[in-house]
Amino acid sequence: MAKQHHLTVEKIGGTSMSRYDSVRDNIIRRSGRSKPPYHRILVVSAYAGITDRLLEHKKSGQPGIYALFANGRQDDSWQDALRQLDIEMQQINAELFADDSTLCDAANAFMSNRLTRARHCLEDLENLCRHGHFSLADHLATVREMLASLGESHSAWNMAERLKNDGINARFVDLTGWQDDAEQNLDERIKSAFDDIDLANELPITTGYAHTQEGLMSTFDRGYSEMTFSRIAVMFEADEAIIHKEFHLSSADPRVVGTDKAVPIGRTNYDVADQLANLGMEAIHPKAAKGLRQHDIPLRIKNTFEPEHTGTLITRDYVSEKPCAEIIAGTQGLYALEVYDQNMSGNHIHYDLEILKQLARFNIPVIAKDTNANTITHYISASLKIIKRVRRALEEHFDEAIIDQQQVAMVCAIGSDLRVPGILAKTTQCLANHQIQIKAVHQSPREVDIQFIIHQNDYHKATQSLHQCLVEIHDHGRAICLAS
Repeated sequence: MAKQHHLTVEKIGGTSMSRYDSVRDNIIRRSGRSKPPYHRILVVSAYAGITDRLLEHKKSGQPGIYALFANGRQDDSWQDALRQLDIEMQQINAELFADDSTLCDAANAFMSNRLTRARHCLEDLENLCRHGHFSLADHLATVREMLASLGESHSAWNMAERLKNDGINARFVDLTGWQDDAEQNLDERIKSAFDDIDLANELPITTGYAHTQEGLMSTFDRGYSEMTFSRIAVMFEADEAIIHKEFHLSSADPRVVGTDKAVPIGRTNYDVADQLANLGMEAIHPKAAKGLRQHDIPLRIKNTFEPEHTGTLITRDYVSEKPCAEIIAGTQGLYALEVYDQNMSGNHIHYDLEILKQLARFNIPVIAKDTNANTITHYISASLKIIKRVRRALEEHFDEAIIDQQQVAMVCAIGSDLRVPGILAKTTQCLANHQIQIKAVHQSPREVDIQFIIHQNDYHKATQSLHQCLVEIHDHGRAICLAS
């Protein structure tokens, strides 16, 4: 793609999308440029909660339409869920277009057409797979992609039409491949969609989901919109990529440490962003960040509802002027999967390879790992049901091993430069002072994070205590390092 003036590519999260007035006034009209606000590409997520209803709830796992369809046995519950989704989408349309019944009718017709066609596809597939020669499992990845596309097509179409009604020359850019039989990779789909768009005079509102030959969700699953956003930024050689969320990238979760104590980070680097992603707290998907990092495109995380704040700028080479902790983060609900075998000593590679093979077989991410002479412990994120399956597989392979699991939590101090003298002793003492037992601790020579494995029930208390001793003792003001 040819360089286009000063260009930003901006992704808007689902919670922000659900607040149209805030998006229009705080993001689009407050662009820092002379109006009209062009030379920008907006990549939008589905409205808050919609993708959960289409697929499954991201946190609780409660089944959505996809999960109900995939697990159904002569069960029409997925159809009930699809009808309920149609009602919810029409309610969103009614609120957004409350002052324009014609536009509201058009919005309802647009999505009703897609939902109806999706239902027909699923019904036809169900009928086909009742024959013994066809397996539903062979088509589920395609079903998941089709359903995911509905959420972003809804929000992007609505946003473009609402903005046009408000005097902004917006344009709906549909990357979902709906009823398009062209076989394209991601770059080809983006290029063909933007070929005739004049970025100097049009504001593209682009679906976060993009249909590709290889299937974007097969690699990125729910991170697909970030990959679309990242690839557009790279192809257009964006001066800056921006993600608009409903919160700042802060020194800790405000819900845990308190909104009066958490402070925006302001500046950090992609290494820190990767550490957060490892904990499931993605500022951006690591593979999406890779393209931005390689092309030296800065990423800014902004709070939609605090537009005057410069947010947090993530760059490739940033290192804090003074060593410090930038964020206290972690994750609950981990399992420590421990394999103990006296035959392991001197033969770690064989054991480790087999354990990793089984974890990969069940698609279980490894957050951290401990080893000693005869024990390997992996800290992993998975359901207890899956953990038990892994245990059985390992017990069959290592018949003399003692294999156990226990639920734990992890809390980390993370920073672009964590070479603070005595920080390990200080943090360990801090946790001890709050009667928090440390089950394991990790600090690598790279010195960008310290990981503490603790009891599950101590997660909030550990986060609060580390934030208190590493962050709150400083008067950071509006940010730990204010971004430009």
